Amino acid sequence: MPSGLSTSWLLWALLSAAFAALTAIFAKVGVANIHSDLATLLRTIIILALVATMVWAGGAWQPPAEIPTRTWIFLTLSGVATGASWLCYFRALKLGDAARVAPVDKLSVVLVAIFGIVFLGERLSALATLGVVLIAAGAALVALG
Repeated sequence: MPSGLSTSWLLWALLSAAFAALTAIFAKVGVANIHSDLATLLRTIIILALVATMVWAGGAWQPPAEIPTRTWIFLTLSGVATGASWLCYFRALKLGDAARVAPVDKLSVVLVAIFGIVFLGERLSALATLGVVLIAAGAALVALG
C-alpha cells in the first residue's frame, strides 16, 4: 500500500473541510436568486458530472452487478441522507447567514461521534470527548450569538 501525504486521512479531511467552507460561501451567493431546492439540484448535477469524470479518468469503474447488495443498501441510505442534508443546508443558507449556518451544520461532527459510539462500537478518549463537547458548545455559541 502506498504511503505518504496522498494517503493521509488527515490531508484529505483538511481538504474536505476547506472545500466545505468554500461550498458554504459559494452556495450562499449562488442560492440568492433561485429556490434553494433548484440550487441543490443544479449543484448535484455538477457534482455528478465531476465525479463521473474522476471515476472514468481514474479507471475506478466496476460493473454494478459486481457490487455487493449490502454495499448498495448502505450507499443508497447514504445517498438519501446526503440529499436530505443538502436540501436542508441550502434552505438554511437561503434563510440565514453562512457564518451561522455552517457551524450549526458542523454539529454533524458531534452526531457522527455519538452514532459511531452507539452503532459502530467506536470509543472516544477523554480528550476526544472534550473536543466533541467543545464543538457542540462552539456551534451553539455561533448560532445564538
